[in-house]
Amino acid sequence: MTASTTNKTGFDLRNLVRPNVAKLKPYSSARDEYQSISAKMIFLDANENPFATDVNSVPDPQQRNLKAQLAALKDVEENEMLLGNGSDEVLDLIFRAFCEPGKDNVITLPPTYGMYKVLADINNIENREVLLTSKFEPDVQEILKNINGHTKLLFLCSPNNPTGNSFSEESIFELLKNFHGLVIIDEAYIDFSEKESWLKNLQKYPNLVITQTLSKAYGMAGIRLGICYASAEIIEVLNKIKPPYNVNELTQKRASERVDSKEDVISEVADILENRETLSKALSEVNFVKKVYPSDANFILAKVDDATTRYNQLIAKGIVIRNRTTQPLCKNTLRFTVGTQEENEKLIGALKALEKEEI
Repeated sequence: MTASTTNKTGFDLRNLVRPNVAKLKPYSSARDEYQSISAKMIFLDANENPFATDVNSVPDPQQRNLKAQLAALKDVEENEMLLGNGSDEVLDLIFRAFCEPGKDNVITLPPTYGMYKVLADINNIENREVLLTSKFEPDVQEILKNINGHTKLLFLCSPNNPTGNSFSEESIFELLKNFHGLVIIDEAYIDFSEKESWLKNLQKYPNLVITQTLSKAYGMAGIRLGICYASAEIIEVLNKIKPPYNVNELTQKRASERVDSKEDVISEVADILENRETLSKALSEVNFVKKVYPSDANFILAKVDDATTRYNQLIAKGIVIRNRTTQPLCKNTLRFTVGTQEENEKLIGALKALEKEEI
């Protein structure tokens, strides 16, 4: 690792990487040796079936064409990016690269995305939970109190799931400056927010890691494509342990086509935001809805009189939402994904029908 892994704040990547990973010599395929692959080349290295089926050859292990598109779109370098089989694989790789099982710990901020805890449990890593404040903001001082010499990762989901809000910049800046482990900002819903991505700070903070996905705004949940943005040094570590062909050829092609359709994505996001506003207003007019929380995502969290009852009633009417009442700070809350105008109208109609049934 280069000297750039250390900065004046005291962050040193060499102190975070698991010793066995630091010494690891990764698996290397013959395709890894080529920076560019020409269609004129004859590849007889991977024991593939020679008859063309569009997918008879192994995919590019470094997804170079897709990375070039994303680098231009996001204004980052290609070596500051790792692609994964969904964001969950990316998050799992971060655990495996930096957290020693049975020894290290991470910090998560409930209520938040449940896979952070699941991945900590899978990897035998202590998960230190620090609840968000009543305003759904990070409790910075409490987070810093829970950090010790074995705290490797801090997970911030912003915009947060299930609350829908973006965390304050002041809180995140303070954590980046005072925590010498990796600060992972999960931006799965960033395209629905008026706030800028934290990608603009990637060069300033060597401990900053950002994850994004094509599953939400890009409408590509079925292809499973997650993206990690970080310093070249962090990406180098993650590349050592990722499976050699973790992003398949079909995913790469579909993702490339969708990233090229930037105007379509912008139009669809605008439509979702318009429908979000309509749905939020309609929810606020339902008599058993007690509070509608502001949202920077493609969903809305609402507090109701009895979340479990309302959830079951909507299921009976053929509408599936998410009951979040068991989550910290979320008693009697329901999470509504913003659907199409037609879907939202059916939801609103079902809610109004429930009102009438009780008169």
